[in-house]
Amino acid sequence: MSKIWQKTTDVNALVENFTVGRDREFDQQMAAFDVLGSLAHTQMLQSIGLMSAEDLATVQQELKSIYADITKNGFVIEDGVEDVHSQIELLLTRRIGEAGKKIHSGRSRNDQVLVDLKLFFRSELQQVVQEVKSLFDLLLSLSEQHKDVLLPGYTHLQVAMPSSFGLWFGAYAESLADDLELVLAAYKITNKNPLGSAAGYGSSFPLNRTMTTQLLGFAGLNHNVVYAQMGRGKTERIIAQALSAVAATLGRMAMDQTLYLSQNFAFVSYPENLTTGSSIMPHKKNPDVWEIMRGKCNRLQALPTDVAMMTTNLPSGYHREMQLLKELLFPAFAELKQCLHMANFMLQHITVKTDILNDPKYAYLFSVEVVNKMVLDGTPFRDAYKQVGLDIEQGNFNPEKTVNHTHEGSIGNLHNEQIANSMDALLAQFEFEKVEQAVAELTKY
Repeated sequence: MSKIWQKTTDVNALVENFTVGRDREFDQQMAAFDVLGSLAHTQMLQSIGLMSAEDLATVQQELKSIYADITKNGFVIEDGVEDVHSQIELLLTRRIGEAGKKIHSGRSRNDQVLVDLKLFFRSELQQVVQEVKSLFDLLLSLSEQHKDVLLPGYTHLQVAMPSSFGLWFGAYAESLADDLELVLAAYKITNKNPLGSAAGYGSSFPLNRTMTTQLLGFAGLNHNVVYAQMGRGKTERIIAQALSAVAATLGRMAMDQTLYLSQNFAFVSYPENLTTGSSIMPHKKNPDVWEIMRGKCNRLQALPTDVAMMTTNLPSGYHREMQLLKELLFPAFAELKQCLHMANFMLQHITVKTDILNDPKYAYLFSVEVVNKMVLDGTPFRDAYKQVGLDIEQGNFNPEKTVNHTHEGSIGNLHNEQIANSMDALLAQFEFEKVEQAVAELTKY
């Protein structure tokens, strides 16, 4: 296998296979970001006199050609080539000769991997945010659409107080907005440039790290070169916590939907082609999408622990097991995006039941409404509570099935506009446009 670090000794094949593992598979996903890093790095090299203007022009043109191939799925890591970094350097050298060998000056594969990962994570987090925003918008729309449709509210899984579909949909929308606060924190940690830290101890070349920071659209710099290397593992842990927060919201929503679809609840329904059947029970309509989503999201909630166990008690500096973090994070992004997409798809086809509370078993939902009405009419709360309790025990409780909730965030005053405004203010802090503009500038012919 071709390695950019190899001298004269071949590595034992058993050791080779064990240490490389699935790394080349995940490297394929980082190819475009490796090119972006090289585009910025080589511009910086030319600015400090480590590459001629002529070589830079040749390297930049070919890197952009490779980038275009990657975006068209025309890039592969060849058999015998160790990783994506080796493959791109090999392609450059084949196509343009000696100039291709100059792109590694002033960097180590360690900081090359770091910047690739940061760029990859930044892109993936943006996609997660976009999927969350799409689901958020749908949930608020459904909340407004069904704001007057009442629903039983439960505590301890016991019938408790009146709720509404407006509240249910809106609750998960606001939960997603809070989850994005954690995603924003992860994005801010991710959106810092480690390039130029080399193997974690800097370089004797007069690198201009501020220049590569600006070229790559990073918001800032990992200043200390030792910390830049220590950031590997820490960044993944913080990202894992953010992804698990979104997964927790989705998992809980999936659980609600599984309950609401059961015959004992029957609060919602879906078209038959979105559910599955039983091999022996012809009446079954199983909520398989929501159950699979619940399982996937429960697994995603273990992600922070997995990452922590991989990185706990490591001293400063690079360690090879960091490579294994890709096996945790890369599939996690794909799983979460798929779950967000499927939740959006399913909820576009939901039908809510509009007469749920006509069932006599939900009459006790209104006990608090009656108590509150008596208090408003002048009865002390404890006396009203006792009287309603006696009426229930004696079978004399026949309430009016209406609600009068007007305070902020209640059935009659959902505050959906305020929730939407909060989301908009949060999204503005990501500044995706700055990143997109930097990438477009780097890759334009």
